[in-house]
Formats: sequence, structure tokens, C-alpha cells
Amino acid sequence: MKNFLYSLFLFLIPTLIYAEDGSKLWLRYQPLSAKQVKSLSMVISSVLIEEPGDCTAITELQYAWKQLTGKELPVAASLKDYSLVIGTEKSKLIQSLGLQKELQTLGSDGFIIRTMKSKGNRITVIASKGENGLLYAVFNLLRNIQLYVPSSNILRTIQLGSSPFTFDIKEVPSYKIRILNHWDNLDGTIERGYAGHSLWKWDELPGKLSPRYKEYARANASIGINGTVLNNVNASPEILSNAYLQKVKALAEVFRPYGIHVYLSVNFSSPAALGGLSTSDPLNEGVQQWWKDKAKEIYGLIPDFGGFLVKANSEGLPGPQDFGRTHADGANMLADALKPYNGIVMWRAFVYKSSMEDRAGQAYNEFTPLDGKFRSNVILQVKNGPIDFQPREPFSPLFGAMTRTALMPEFQITQEYLGASNHLVYLAPLYKECLESDTYCSGEGSTVAWVTDGKLFPHPLTAIAGVANIGEDANWCGHQFAQANWYAFGRLAWNNELTPEVIADEWIKQTFNQQKEFVEPVKEMMLASREAAVNYMMPLGLHHLFAWGHHYGPEPWCTVPGARADWLPSYYHKADTLGIGFDRTLDTGSKAVGQYFVPLRNDYNKLKTCPEQYLLWFHHVPWKYKMKSGQTLWNELCYTYDKGVQQVRGFQKTWDKMESFVDAQRFHEVQSRLKIQSKDAVWWKDACLLYFQTFSRQPIPYDIERPVNELDSLKKIKLNLLHHN
Repeated sequence: MKNFLYSLFLFLIPTLIYAEDGSKLWLRYQPLSAKQVKSLSMVISSVLIEEPGDCTAITELQYAWKQLTGKELPVAASLKDYSLVIGTEKSKLIQSLGLQKELQTLGSDGFIIRTMKSKGNRITVIASKGENGLLYAVFNLLRNIQLYVPSSNILRTIQLGSSPFTFDIKEVPSYKIRILNHWDNLDGTIERGYAGHSLWKWDELPGKLSPRYKEYARANASIGINGTVLNNVNASPEILSNAYLQKVKALAEVFRPYGIHVYLSVNFSSPAALGGLSTSDPLNEGVQQWWKDKAKEIYGLIPDFGGFLVKANSEGLPGPQDFGRTHADGANMLADALKPYNGIVMWRAFVYKSSMEDRAGQAYNEFTPLDGKFRSNVILQVKNGPIDFQPREPFSPLFGAMTRTALMPEFQITQEYLGASNHLVYLAPLYKECLESDTYCSGEGSTVAWVTDGKLFPHPLTAIAGVANIGEDANWCGHQFAQANWYAFGRLAWNNELTPEVIADEWIKQTFNQQKEFVEPVKEMMLASREAAVNYMMPLGLHHLFAWGHHYGPEPWCTVPGARADWLPSYYHKADTLGIGFDRTLDTGSKAVGQYFVPLRNDYNKLKTCPEQYLLWFHHVPWKYKMKSGQTLWNELCYTYDKGVQQVRGFQKTWDKMESFVDAQRFHEVQSRLKIQSKDAVWWKDACLLYFQTFSRQPIPYDIERPVNELDSLKKIKLNLLHHN
């Protein structure tokens, strides 16, 4: 099909590699060759603007065009062949083309990019109901211009019409609210942050605005993220003081042109701690009025303020249960205060009590009795798994169990449990694994994605959240490849049907280069990296074997005097001379499998039918149990840990071969991190196998690499809070 796509999107392989620090992320806009510029101008020769001159979409288009072609895209005085027209439903031209009704069905963020005829002229139209949709459409167009690979038979999101030289793209985001949660503290530190201090310079705001605020907004808008929670869920009441609200207002004004709404995490005890009230009881009229007054103050400063994120009665934070009230009582009180301004409450379901009850089942037990009791502007934020962002967890049973309550998935982009900024772990497979999991709540096909994006349950709110991995480091995320997780979250939030393969392909080509000899091996490495991390950390359903405090290295033997049981690894692995794993079965265990729908309940409950990737999550398994491979459980553990080590060493070999394709700075930064990851993988393997061997009393198979550490030496390792700013 020798059409315009070959001429429009053919890229010249760069002959010079310039030094880069990663600060441009995936918005590098590498210049086109003269031949490519000529081909591009054959299709898009000028732009007819049907929007105000300060439209951000136009600004971004012109900026990118200048970077790609070396000149601005001419603004047409009238329609010309192959010109580009940009406008919303209010545009007279868009109305004359008969697009108004179609745009109404796409919502405020949806858009079309379509080649049409107008008065005998062929034009390409970018249209949306509102300006935010135009911005997403422009970024879509620019992404596709950069990504098209002539040798590929996959046209990606570009769809050709009935004849050559046509676009026919229509997109509507999977979730209405696509939001980053920053765990940033007011002193500039970041809980579980591994890329330096916070971007938000609270001591300089509102008077001084860092140029990175705008770059942050651009990056988010380019992948469809439309909201940001600025502060840690372990919130300080001080964020609601007028002094800090003035600072939040300044950030909101920078983000607004990019369609990004600001939200705040709030401390439930703020009426008492900040307002001087004697109580924070949600049923107290004075407390209710305090929150109403605070909402009025906030919206007076920030008319498009998004709402509150709340962590309550969790890990020692205050909440409605302190006053004998329910989570619904607390959430509804805040929702009523925000309702007049169209604000929402995102109420976290991450709760667990200090008891002998299985922690994996506590959120389900606490929230399912409240199904249907929350206001329409409340959405429960549920972590992807029932414990805490482990390298692998089954999906949370809350998904599908609360059909009368809006639920939003919460993923962790920052690598709290996956090697911080030292390990290359591409997380799209983890996100996708959860989203594609079938809950069976309405029969087969009731995936977590469909349960939460409105396809199964038509709640007025749909949302998805990711805990940000962004800091003040030049490359934003600490590790160059950690940028891919920010990118992947945004792309899946926009379209939860995208595959990890497509997203990785997009990111690599925009962030590095399009040479097949680079793209294919690096993509293969990325796609294997999450499974490799599971293999060298906690395979076969093991979980939470991390060291105390930093969650970086292995410490399955960890004991801390006075610590609650469910903060210690032995609570989860339960290794003894008989076997290993947490029994959550109906007959002999905690009965947590009963929180899943049939057939999952039956499959998980039986040792023979439980998927082996979750085996030790749901069962306490004898060391000599025969696995599907024919190996005993002990040998399977040994081989899997060793496989993880060998996979990371394979990543080192792959990356070393890429030196000629990458600028020196980024190449050496990644190379250095892979060396650390390789050493850490051996640390994990040796620590876990040598410790568990004291229970299994079985030899480590002689055909795998021998341990290079002594268990006693490993037990003496005490790290500081690694990159925990």
C-alpha cells in the first residue's frame, strides 16, 4: 500500500547521537529529514484554526511542528488542499461538516481526527466537544507521526478510510478521571520516592513558579492524565490552611491549560487539628459546617478544584471509626461539602486492623457491608491487590463485589517493592494482568477493567489512579526506564485495551530511537522484566518478604520486638519444616478464597487447580509437593530464583549491545543500574533460598548457580532507607 503513510511517516535513521539526560521524556520531537518534511507538507500544508489563539492544542502543535520541520505550520486564510482544521463543536465549520452530534457522544475528552471533503477540498479535521479533547487529539496526531514504522504491518491507532490519504480516528478515554497520586510531603520529601525531592517547591510558592511545572503538565496531557493529587495520603492538616491553598492555587493555574485538575489528600482530623474544634466526628454539625466552609474557601480560589483523597482509619491515621462511625459516614460528610461544586471524594479502601484476621481479607470484610451507602460523588480507591502493591498479587476481591459503589483501581508507578530506582521493571504487564483479570461477578468476561470503567456498572464516576514515581531528578524518575511506567499508566488509563507490547513500542521509539535493531531487543527485555523481578524476589505466590522499613532488599527472617505481626515476613510465608505459604482456603485456612466468585473460588481453594503463580498465596504447600514441571516445590523454588538471576544477566548483555544506538549518558546510567540489579538479584536468591533451606532441609539443585553469600552474613545487612527522601 504505497500511500501517504510511507511518505508521511518515513523516518531517517539518525547518523549522530547527541547527549541527553532524559529530561524531555517521550516528547523529544526529533527533526525530520528534508524529504520527510516535504512529504508531510503534502498532506498537512496549513492549519485553519477555529479556536482562540491561546488554545493550548494549537500551541503544542506549533511547538512540535517547529521541532519536527524547522518551521511553523502556516495558518491558512482559507481552506486549501490537505489542510488541517482544528475546532470544537462551537466552531461554525465543524457544525457545517455535520460533526456536532457525534462530538456530543464523545464527552469532553473524546475526539476525532478525520479526513473529509469540504467545498470540494480535502481536509483533515481535529474536532472535540471541548478544548481538552483537542489537546489530546493533537498529541495523538503527533504521536502517530513519530511512531509509524514502514516495515510494520500494524498501523497502530491510525486507521485508513476507504481511500488513501485519509485519517479516521475516534477515541474516548476508558476512565473519566485519570489521576496521579503524589506521596509528596510538605517538607519536600517523598514517601517511597526514588527520584530526588518533590517537584513542588512549597517554600517558593506561590511567588516563584518552576518551569518544570509546565513540563510536568505537558507530559501528563500527552498521555491523557487529567488530574493530580499534590500531597501524601498520610496528609498533614496544614495543606488546608489558607497559606498552602494559595500555593495550590498557583499550581492549578499552571496546570489548567493542560486540562489537569488538582486534588488534595486531607487528614480526617483537620477540623480539630487545624480548625480548633473539639472533635472531628462526621455527624457533628459543627464539623460538617467546617468542611463546608473549607470547601467554599477552596473553590473560591480554585474554581475547578477536583476534590479530596482520603486515607482514614488506616495505619494509625484518624478517621470516622474513631467516633464510632463508618467509612460511609466519613466519606459522605466530605462528599456533601464538595457536591455544590461538583467535587468528588476518593476514599481509599486500604485498611487493616491489628488483629489475627487475615490482612488480605480485611478490606473486603470492612467495605462490602457498605455497598450502596456512599454518595454518588464518592469513589472507593482500591489497590490492585489485597495486600500492598506486591510484585505479584491476585486482584483485590473488592472488584466485582461492590456493584452499587463506584470503584477505582489504584496502581503503584513508583517501585516501592520492585527495586526502587535501581531495577529495570516495566510495569505495564502488572497493570494489564490486573485489568484483564476476570472477576466473574456477572459471569465470564467481567474483568476488573469492565467492572471499573463503566461497561458493567454505569456509575457516574469512573477513575483510575497511579502512585507517581516523579521527583526533581533531571530524568524525572530516577531510572531512565522508570519513565516507561509513568507513560504506561497514562496510556492504559486512557485506553485500558492497549497491550504492554504496543505501549513499550511507543515509549521506546519516542524516548530513544526507531531502529529495529534497538527497538526489538529492548522491547523484549522490558516485557520480560516484571516476570524476572517476581522470579528473583518472590515466585510462586510468595509475598512481603522485604526488609523492615525500606522494602528494598530481602529479609524473610525479619523480627522486630513489639511489631505487629502483619508487618513481618513470617506472617506471610509461614515457612516451617512441613512446607511454605499462607493457607487461605475454606477448609483449613483463613477462608479468604471465599471472597472470590466461582469458578475462581473453587480453583484457588484446591491445591491441584490453583494457578502456580498464586500457589503460595493461597496454600501452605509441602516442600516435596510435585509441581506441574515434575519438580518438587523446593526444587521449583530454587530453579525459579536462579532463572530470575539469569534473566537479569541477560538484560545486561542485551543493553551492552545497544551502546552504539544510545547517547553515552543514558547508556551508562542504565548500564550502571543493571549492574546493581544483577547483584541484588543474587542477594535475593541467596537470602531466600538459604533461609528457606533451614526449613526444607533439602539440597539446592547442583545444576544451578551456587550461593555466593553466607546466610549469617546476609542477616547482618542493614541498609539505610535507600532513596527514601
